[in-house]
Amino acid sequence: METTSMALTQIPDINRTPLTRRHPWLGVFSALLLAAATTSTMAATELSAPLPKLLPWHGASEKLIQKSGDWVTPAESSDFKTTPDYENTRAFASRLAEASANIQVEDIGSATSGRKIQLITVSDGGSDPRTNDKPTLLVQAGIHSGEIDGKDASFMLLRDYIRGDEKLDALVHQVNLLVIPILNVDGHERSGPYNRMNQRGPENAGWRTNGNNLNLNRDYTKLDTPELRAVMDVINDYQPALYLDVHVTDGEDYQYDITYGYNGAFASDSPAVAQWLETHFQGDVDSALSEAGHIPGPLIFGVNSSEFSDGISHWTASPRFSNGLGDLRHTPTVLVENHSLKPYRQRVLGTYVLIEAALESLAEHGSALKSAIDSDQKRRPQTQVLAWRANEKPDLTVYADKPFKGIAYRKSQNPISGQEQVVWLGKAKDYVGLPVFRDEVKAVEVPVPDTFYIPRHEQLVISRLKAHGIEVSEPEQKSGTVTEFTAEAHEFANAPFEGHFRVQAEFSQQQIDKPLGNYVKVSTDQPLGKLATALLDPRGPDSLFQWGFFNQMFQRTEYAEPYALIPLAEKMLAQDPKLKKEFEQKLKDKAFEENPSARLAFFYQRSSYYDQEYLKYPVLLQY
Repeated sequence: METTSMALTQIPDINRTPLTRRHPWLGVFSALLLAAATTSTMAATELSAPLPKLLPWHGASEKLIQKSGDWVTPAESSDFKTTPDYENTRAFASRLAEASANIQVEDIGSATSGRKIQLITVSDGGSDPRTNDKPTLLVQAGIHSGEIDGKDASFMLLRDYIRGDEKLDALVHQVNLLVIPILNVDGHERSGPYNRMNQRGPENAGWRTNGNNLNLNRDYTKLDTPELRAVMDVINDYQPALYLDVHVTDGEDYQYDITYGYNGAFASDSPAVAQWLETHFQGDVDSALSEAGHIPGPLIFGVNSSEFSDGISHWTASPRFSNGLGDLRHTPTVLVENHSLKPYRQRVLGTYVLIEAALESLAEHGSALKSAIDSDQKRRPQTQVLAWRANEKPDLTVYADKPFKGIAYRKSQNPISGQEQVVWLGKAKDYVGLPVFRDEVKAVEVPVPDTFYIPRHEQLVISRLKAHGIEVSEPEQKSGTVTEFTAEAHEFANAPFEGHFRVQAEFSQQQIDKPLGNYVKVSTDQPLGKLATALLDPRGPDSLFQWGFFNQMFQRTEYAEPYALIPLAEKMLAQDPKLKKEFEQKLKDKAFEENPSARLAFFYQRSSYYDQEYLKYPVLLQY
């Protein structure tokens, strides 16, 4: 029996890794939450959280604002203080469709509350984007509904399109546009002024999680939520050439107002796509934003919240996130993170410019992107990295010539926290040679099997694979030699995460001959083969195994009574001298010798009555 070890590691629940090194303040934050939970008798104090000072900003994109007339958007009408609620959002989208035959509005699904999720489709002549042979841009807003910049930016852009903007009209001749104004429709309606402590507007920001308190931006692999299954339907149906997932970030202060990221070519499952994003998209978007008065920047996270100069992380997303999944399924995906400390007005205008620049980039370089996607879909590597970790030695060259545009800070002892705290000063400061830590070290790498075989009774797992668009078929052979994994050590999380008790394990593996008539087949020789491997190889941190879809393998349901087991044990000892010697050796262990249950279990586990499926991973692999 061959043994394969796997470190018991998890990808943390934030867009940055590793958690302990980069965010020591989370322990303090957890303590504060616990204190708050145990002090329920204290009345809430309705005070707005003071935020750091702002750098003054004016840009050419301010000319996009319309202050009067029939087509002032709801956000513009409030001077970007608020965003329209669910019903007014739907009404404005319908009004856009009524004003142009090139705009269609449909519902693509519902949240658990019954609220519908809208999709706005824009195409030349109202043609079907699925069949008109033009590249399609998908813009998704409000997966975290408090981060709703993409909705109001899209409404401004669509307003300008129907009112005859020549540039936008020319772009729609060449590119289709899809917009999901609000994905998290239930969280959107849990709005209020105290939802986003560290964000400047809107005043009625929505809630982070959906109606079931699940974070949709952790659901891209497991697809528990109807919202994310609706997104997968759109991606599978329309096959967008480019997907923008629009968020608002938090954390450190810096000068950049529009930041974005994608898995870099150094750790990408779609290297040709990553190269296109770096060569074409990034240059096009950065130029457009800079010309409009914005400061575009990379999606980064500080490695030490108490000392920004220690460096930043260039993160490699796992597939539970949009850009990580997009990388695996060869759907070019960009995670947009507008800076939360910049005013809502500035962030919305920057998002407008970014969407328009993305349309331009697709119009000009769409054929090159199609070739890149085709190339990545045809790749069949023999091994696959399922998890990455940060390099220990930073790169000091990234910001050697072009410094990082940061914000000055000081540190002062704070009586509330009892320790030194960072105080951002609202003054520009350039950091030359800022250390950069990249998630480019292989943490978990596995050989890619030719085929996975899944028991037919695993209907939930099979349905999630199909929801992803992964091809599931009937096996050609009635039996075959396959590899079976057995959990030799496992550890459950001590608290639920996103509705699941996650589990990690170390596995042994052995080759066995197995009848396959009661299995379905998932071949890795398909465009989504890499995604299938990430979901079905249990050693991956975003596998369905680690999400807890196979937890039944850790329970036994048949047991032995002493009145039957003891006579059987006596027979076993009499017939097997080797077993007798092993038992006598075990009795030298005092803890075992004094434990009747352990002594009986010794024989039960070695008998033919013991559950042979216990701790066996149900999915079989064939190499």
